[in-house]
Amino acid sequence: MDLILWRHAEAEEGGPDLERKLTAKGHKHAARMAKWLQQRLPSKFIVLSSPAARARQTAAALATSVKTAPSLAPDASAAQMIEALDWPRRKGAVVLVGHQPALGQVAAVLVSGKPGDWTIRKGALWWLTSRERDGDAQVVVRAVLAPEFI
Repeated sequence: MDLILWRHAEAEEGGPDLERKLTAKGHKHAARMAKWLQQRLPSKFIVLSSPAARARQTAAALATSVKTAPSLAPDASAAQMIEALDWPRRKGAVVLVGHQPALGQVAAVLVSGKPGDWTIRKGALWWLTSRERDGDAQVVVRAVLAPEFI
C-alpha cells in the first residue's frame, strides 16, 4: 500500500473550524503539490479527505473524485485514521488529506512503531509504502515534501 499523508494547505483564520477555506497562498500550494503528485501517482488511487472545507479544497486540487470521511475530521485520532485507511491491508495508493496533530501522529506510529507528535507542515506531504521483506513488515519513506520546494 502506498499512503500519502497530505496536510491541508494554508487556511483562513477565524470562523467555524469546519468552514475555514484556503487562502490564495493555500490554493497555490495545493495546486503545486497536486501537480507533483499527478506526475507520480499510479493510474488508480483514491483520495480520502477530512470533511473540513480547507481539506476538501486541498484534495480537490488533484482534480479527481474525493471521498470525505468523518473519521478524518480535525479532532480525529491517529488510531481512527489508521482504521479508516485499512493500513496496511488496502491495496493500491491512498491520498489522505487531513490535519495536525493526527497526521503527524499517524506518520510517527507507521514509521517508528511508537506513538509520537511529529509535525507535518501545512500543504506538505509524507509518502509511505508498506512492504514485506524476508517475512518482516516494513514501512518505507518514499518522500517528504513541502510545497515551497516544488
